[in-house]
Amino acid sequence: MKEKKISTLSLILILQLVIMIVLSVIITATITITTKKNAIEHMQTITDERAHIILNYVENAEKTLTYYSKAEQVTNLLADPTNADKKAKAQAFTEDYSSAIDNVEGLWIGTWETECLAHTNPGTVGLVTRPKDKVPEKLKELQDAMKAAGDGVYNIGIIISPATGKQIVSMYKAVYGSDGNPIGFVGLGIFTDQLVSSLDALSIKGIENSSYSMVNVKDGKYIFNDDAELIDTVAENSDIQKLCEKYSGRKESGDGDFEYKKGSKKYVSIYSYMPEYGWLLMLDDTRKEVYSLTYDLRIYMVIFAAVLVGLMIVFSFITKKQQKVSEKLASAITKNNKTKESLYTAMFKDVLTEASNRIAFSMDMDKVKNAENLKPHYFIMFNITDFSRVNYRFGNEMGDWLLVRTVDMLQKGFKDAKIYRTGSDEFVIAADATKTSKEDIIKTVNTIFESLNATRTTPHGKQTFKFKAAIIKKSKDFNLSIVAVLKDMINNFRGTIEYKDNDKQ
Repeated sequence: MKEKKISTLSLILILQLVIMIVLSVIITATITITTKKNAIEHMQTITDERAHIILNYVENAEKTLTYYSKAEQVTNLLADPTNADKKAKAQAFTEDYSSAIDNVEGLWIGTWETECLAHTNPGTVGLVTRPKDKVPEKLKELQDAMKAAGDGVYNIGIIISPATGKQIVSMYKAVYGSDGNPIGFVGLGIFTDQLVSSLDALSIKGIENSSYSMVNVKDGKYIFNDDAELIDTVAENSDIQKLCEKYSGRKESGDGDFEYKKGSKKYVSIYSYMPEYGWLLMLDDTRKEVYSLTYDLRIYMVIFAAVLVGLMIVFSFITKKQQKVSEKLASAITKNNKTKESLYTAMFKDVLTEASNRIAFSMDMDKVKNAENLKPHYFIMFNITDFSRVNYRFGNEMGDWLLVRTVDMLQKGFKDAKIYRTGSDEFVIAADATKTSKEDIIKTVNTIFESLNATRTTPHGKQTFKFKAAIIKKSKDFNLSIVAVLKDMINNFRGTIEYKDNDKQ
């Protein structure tokens, strides 16, 4: 009887071990797939954000040129290009206007035949950049392109400047006379140094060794690359060449990923296509780093399986009664910890966004106002305009997505501040005013405000959401009335973020 009992127990233990190993393999495979998908989605979001930064940089340059083209000094000179007084005024205005432009290579006014009338560099005034008798095809190409752009900007894109040999964003805009015909044009060249520096300064958690590059799909040449020698050369990667063929001439945006091998290493590349200028931005990193969590998980599961075998052997010598007591105790402890966590989350955290809630805000205000050294604080509110309309139009899942992404962007912008979700569509940020000047906090809020209002990629395609914002500064009376004051300011929002210093009232 005794031998039969041991044999049965051994059989049960073996069966349990097999089941656990099979389940471990299934769970590992499932989590591996999910982890890889999340890693790709994370990199895609980062790539799209960088593409948006590039587009903003170029669009801001276009707006700068547009405003310049409408200046009285410009139109007066082009209407009467031989007038010395108008030339002097236009030259002075050009030098003054360009001094306020960051990283400007050149800003100038030219006749329709490309004779330079005014320029950031006065020494180039009088030169003809495209002589009609020498390069008629180049002159006509430029004139036709500016006409095709109408009242818009003809953006050549990012090129190597023939004047400085450096990389610039080059663009032109026609200026029209009262009869509707072009009387001349203005041109602008902006160095890409600042853009590259901004992109390089962006750190990416989890993929610190990643690199980015960008190609022009029209000719397949690199615009940006870690290796400076590859800039303005054709990309040799076959996957990039196929993408250039796919997107060349395409008017719709696109994104995706591919893998390739370089030397002994395998890489993952995430791309985002910008149809406005025909640029393909790519974010690359090694498979080892991108899927590091997946590899770690596999190691942990191997260790887990080994520990499991050992535990099964050890527990085979423990009595059934002792096992039941241990299981009940472990279950009670787990339930108790989960209960504590659930209570804390329910009381002080917004479950969806993981931001602190209104109760946490009230309690934190009590702590701050009772502190020995009371410090002034900035309180900033962001409100999603017509949030109920988002849920109605796209569904609650889209609304949840927008709330989570909003908190993510606020956390990136206010790294040293605390974020609260004080209402269904409103968020309040509390920041120490002793660490940030008024000008810096207003600049930060405006930057985040522009990012929140910008068009972005969503589960329902490209969408734009409207936000409102307001700022107040307080040094005392920290309580929930702060939310009410911010709401009143939000309700009176007229497109410009209002700032109030309650200490001066």
